[in-house]
Amino acid sequence: MSNTQILSVNGRNYPWMKQPVVVVCVDGCEQEYINQAIQAGVAPFMKKMVEQGTILGADCVVPSFTNPNNLSIVTGVPPSVHGICGNYFYDLDTKQEVMMNDAKYLRTGTILAAFADAGAKVAVVTAKDKLRGLLGHKMRGICFSAEKADQATVEHNGIDNLLELVGMPLPSVYSADLSEFVFAAGVKLLANQRPDIMYLSTTDYIQHKYAPGTPGANAFYSMMDHYLTQLDTLGAVIGLTADHGMNAKTDSAGQPNVIYLQDVLDARVGVEKTRVILPITDPYVVHQGALGSYATVYLGAEQNAADVAEQIRAIPGIELVLTREQAAQRFELPSDRIGDLVVVSERLTVIGTAASRHDLSELKLPLRSHGGISEQRVPLMFNRKLAAIPADHRLRNFDVFFLALNNA
Repeated sequence: MSNTQILSVNGRNYPWMKQPVVVVCVDGCEQEYINQAIQAGVAPFMKKMVEQGTILGADCVVPSFTNPNNLSIVTGVPPSVHGICGNYFYDLDTKQEVMMNDAKYLRTGTILAAFADAGAKVAVVTAKDKLRGLLGHKMRGICFSAEKADQATVEHNGIDNLLELVGMPLPSVYSADLSEFVFAAGVKLLANQRPDIMYLSTTDYIQHKYAPGTPGANAFYSMMDHYLTQLDTLGAVIGLTADHGMNAKTDSAGQPNVIYLQDVLDARVGVEKTRVILPITDPYVVHQGALGSYATVYLGAEQNAADVAEQIRAIPGIELVLTREQAAQRFELPSDRIGDLVVVSERLTVIGTAASRHDLSELKLPLRSHGGISEQRVPLMFNRKLAAIPADHRLRNFDVFFLALNNA
């Protein structure tokens, strides 16, 4: 493909890259993490991005969870178009609660696959394997997870011998090393394979544990800054954003501030009259106990949605209750994959199902989580000066590829 041609993907135009483009999704990255790391003097490259590049703020997708936002970033469109509206959902066709990791749930192609089909060299490195199949759907190129880097093959991942290439042992899924492996692999790939487009997606293990400005958080951002410096030195246009922010979800004593919504509804409406689904649910629950600030509720045939909504609004800590239609419109969600009601809790509060279904014994530090409107604001940063952006355009994290290719 000529570098003067333009690729149209999901209704948006993307010109061919002039230099390698690396988009980084830093899982759980509230802007304050970057601000504090810069202030502490441990992130000189990010300080340079602020001074010599472009730093913006953007809104992520609500629910502010990993899967819907990563898929919005790589498709350039909201969940109403690509179909991934959580990490987990209730499949009405099968009447089962299932993980939303299978690419069969994806309703549109990705920017990555489109460029690969047009002849670009494309690479994807994700921390957790749950995202790999979705991010790499129908994509020719390199695609692997740090979690299962030791199992990568040329046939299935486009590359093998990753531990030797990266020079790190296989990291634990519950560690900062999992994200470091993503960055280290990205630098090696850019140096050795020279992909035209690369997508790096980390894990929010550190952000769940540590608040901005704490030693644990600053050490993580210092590590990240080190690898971003190398990507910049190798000539990449870098676009950095996040899938969601992160907030403390505790009371004044530091205890988890949880609304067990299924227990409340069972008591007020009746047992087995409603079904509460938590789309934050994934296989990695140690750091958040499957507790987030967003839930959907399915109602029995005899239940009145307005009456149940009023019952939920009366619960202290609830910020918003919307009908299916209202939520689909406001948050740009696929209406057939959310409940009859969508519930969002306040900034310091999370929603659970029944207390008996959540094991919080592994929470060694005060609970930090995400999912609501309070975690919607995320950074959008580039190591280049961007051309003018229309003042009336609402910036989204899923504009990052568009801006990196059109404006950087």
